[in-house]
Amino acid sequence: MFEKTDIVCIGESLIELSTDKSLAYADVLNKYFGGDTMATAVAASRLGAKVGYITVVGNDYLKDFLLDAWACEGLDTSQTRLAEGANGLYIIARCPNGKKEFVYYRKKTAATALSESNINTEYLKNTQIVYSTGITQSLSLSAREAVKTAFKIAKENDIKVAYDLNYTSRVWEPEEAKESFEEILPYTDIMFVNLEHDIKPLYGLASADLVIKTLWDKGVNTIIVREANGTISLGYNGEIITKSFIETEELVDTTGSGDVFNGAFLYGLVQGYTPFEALRLALVMNYYQVQGIGAIKSIPSKDKVIDYYNNTEQL
Repeated sequence: MFEKTDIVCIGESLIELSTDKSLAYADVLNKYFGGDTMATAVAASRLGAKVGYITVVGNDYLKDFLLDAWACEGLDTSQTRLAEGANGLYIIARCPNGKKEFVYYRKKTAATALSESNINTEYLKNTQIVYSTGITQSLSLSAREAVKTAFKIAKENDIKVAYDLNYTSRVWEPEEAKESFEEILPYTDIMFVNLEHDIKPLYGLASADLVIKTLWDKGVNTIIVREANGTISLGYNGEIITKSFIETEELVDTTGSGDVFNGAFLYGLVQGYTPFEALRLALVMNYYQVQGIGAIKSIPSKDKVIDYYNNTEQL
């Protein structure tokens, strides 16, 4: 018998090495951990959700760092498996001139071994939401099949399916991304997309309203569209509302902000918030997260987020 969870995330976590200097001249790289689905998982967990994480971890010198860090975050890693091979990593430089330098090392890592064999039907039956991303699908053909299998199981058992397209040309080709996206559409209830980074490059759709209505026609009930101008649109049950991200004078680092937003939004849903209330909560989470350095390190505490949410009427 598996313990109940609120959300199960499927993906990869990577070692994060970061610096506030250019990569050419940095003497020190700070070690942490990252990954898009991991940022979502930790955001939901810090708010109080019970979150399970499904992945494959490389049996290298860094595995204990990752597993211990996830345990400290309260994540259920009972479905995480070890495999021979290295863990992926990325290096990010937040340069003094405001420029970001970003390098991935994630080919043929242990996480690419993620497959259908890692998906346990009985485990998924004990959660409310199953979540994954296009980044996870891009790991390998077997990882892509794992995501599809998990989503199919969830759909068959009336469990909500949430997905972020999270397209980037750094990790795969447009046609492959579109194929992977379209094969999970029939199972997806909640979808997060970025207008400029995801939808325009892949489909040429130019407005949030058009994206939402197109996805409604394909059976997705709840759609969140982010835009580069700082607005975010939510389409739910035939209604569309548009909000702006909360402005802050202390904007430091937007790395992983979309993934952290997703975690807060999903937490709101499992707590019984309406999607519109969950949107407000996620905006508060983002407001605090972008004031610190690092996608995960800067995720705020529950008390801070809930206090702001309860005491700010203009949201």
